[in-house]
Amino acid sequence: MEPTRDYPLFGGAFSATLPPGAIDVSDLRPVPDNQEVFCHRVTDQSLIVELLELQAHVQGEEAARYHFEDVGGVQEARAVQVETVQPLVLENLALRGCCQEAWILSGQQQVAKENQQVAKYVTLHQALLRLPQYQTDLLLTFNQPPPENRSSLAPENLSIPSWSLGDFEQLVTSLTLHDPNIFGPQ
Repeated sequence: MEPTRDYPLFGGAFSATLPPGAIDVSDLRPVPDNQEVFCHRVTDQSLIVELLELQAHVQGEEAARYHFEDVGGVQEARAVQVETVQPLVLENLALRGCCQEAWILSGQQQVAKENQQVAKYVTLHQALLRLPQYQTDLLLTFNQPPPENRSSLAPENLSIPSWSLGDFEQLVTSLTLHDPNIFGPQ
């Protein structure tokens, strides 16, 4: 299956390219209005696009770390470890016209799934796109849990590859704003 081009997000206010095998989680369960969540058809991987209030009290690399640690707190992570934080080149972003700064962070969080006691390390890649004119931090997260027992996968599911960091980068760079009214009156 080819990547989904220009998939509408937030009622069409944004669009982005999604990787193959992406399932809109809002078709399965309620998702907060400020989030778009997608899960892989076979693996436990997920992609989240969040519209968050601008955290003006943190700047630069510290803003990326702030959001990573905040997600860890929300998920009740037992451990949070940042591995790398790097600036994103604004010229590579479809949102370059309204994004003042952008960061990509990779790290790990030790979290337990719902109704489970055992916490596993999950690799997270996050892109933070800062839109101060809209008082918004756009946070994109790629969750990569450790692979489960692959021998249990049915042969028909093996044709859908796991998502890669390249798939996440495609989501980040293709994210396009179509309707700034989503941010309310400016």
